[in-house]
Amino acid sequence: MRFDELKLEDDVLDGLDAMNFIETTPIQELTIPVILEGHDLIACAQTGTGKTAAFVLPIINELSKNQHPDHAVNAIIMAPTRELAQQIDQQIEGFTYFIPVSAVAVYGGTDGVTWEQQKRGLEMGADIVIATPGRLLSHIKLGTVDLSQVSFFVLDEADRMLDMGFYDDIMQVYKQLPASCQVIMFSATMPPKIRTLAKTILKNPEEIKIAISRPPESIMQTAYICYDMQKLPILEDLFSQSKPKRVIIFSSSKLKVKELASTLKRMKFNVAAMHSDLEQAQREEVMKEFKNGRIDILVATDVVSRGIDINDITLVVNFDIPHDPEDYVHRIGRTARGTDGAGVAITFVSVEEQAQFKRIEDFLEKEVYKIPIDTKFGEVPLYEPEKYRQFRKKGSHSRTTKRPAGQKNNPSNKNKTGKPQKKA
Repeated sequence: MRFDELKLEDDVLDGLDAMNFIETTPIQELTIPVILEGHDLIACAQTGTGKTAAFVLPIINELSKNQHPDHAVNAIIMAPTRELAQQIDQQIEGFTYFIPVSAVAVYGGTDGVTWEQQKRGLEMGADIVIATPGRLLSHIKLGTVDLSQVSFFVLDEADRMLDMGFYDDIMQVYKQLPASCQVIMFSATMPPKIRTLAKTILKNPEEIKIAISRPPESIMQTAYICYDMQKLPILEDLFSQSKPKRVIIFSSSKLKVKELASTLKRMKFNVAAMHSDLEQAQREEVMKEFKNGRIDILVATDVVSRGIDINDITLVVNFDIPHDPEDYVHRIGRTARGTDGAGVAITFVSVEEQAQFKRIEDFLEKEVYKIPIDTKFGEVPLYEPEKYRQFRKKGSHSRTTKRPAGQKNNPSNKNKTGKPQKKA
């Protein structure tokens, strides 16, 4: 469907035309009419499906009609991270080029000057406030924002906000809103806790679900089955064979990110770390340097796996297995966004992580190709996720069978049907 087939105002369509937005994505086609009709909504859609425009455009459209109060906050969009809040703010800036609709992004990790700018924007009544939960709650407690006239309340990546422990913050903000406020929820997954939240804050909602996205076939997915101590030597050897350029390495914790980045620096690689301990200005500077090509390797926690669009990433490395299969999809989805649409993802799988990695393969409905490991790295474990899962349940740490390095890690290479499995 084309955007001009939707019931959008001419000024909104002019902005879309200027940005070369012609065709809607499936989530936009399904959700924009529902929001325009004033219904509460719960939508299940992944990052990369165009969901930001799906809720931003109808809100901007309604505000452009000048039927909402001036100098008042008319819409609240809550996001789990400052990076996502900034990205939403940037999209709104583009969409409102021909429309007198104002917006302010409110998030933590800033200096006093930025705090004052955010405070001033709230007190003057920006039409749209894009905020992280904790920072918005701080302004509510200080009395610097009035939510009594809000007409639209959006929760973006609601599942991630609940995972980060923001349920109470969300409810405190919700209680400040008028009963007539239209509530819109977007979530990448639909676990029971999201269903419970929806029942609590939504009124007779419409529900829209786009099929869970899986990585594009253009991403070559591979894995090394190894011991934890072998990960770094294999990675160093990989980078010595081919100079790293435009690479993101994901690790599971801030501490591991710091340690890995420091180790790679000592190996003379051009690397920077990205994690939540950095001040906002530092994080923005790191992203700027990486985007400009002055940093070759970005070592990061999952703080950058969602909501940040960086083109021409050649390689994504999962140094540790992500917590959820969906996080795996978000991580490796940072690649294959360049002009050729191709990318490579490599995942290191230690013995302790095999069961988690099998969950990812089950989610993908395919077997990820296991790269044979050179014998110079010593013996490597068999890929036996079911066996290891049983050991974990019994609380045992039984020795895992070894095989000579270089021998294929999955000797049967068959799927559940017994037929040969294609390489990923």
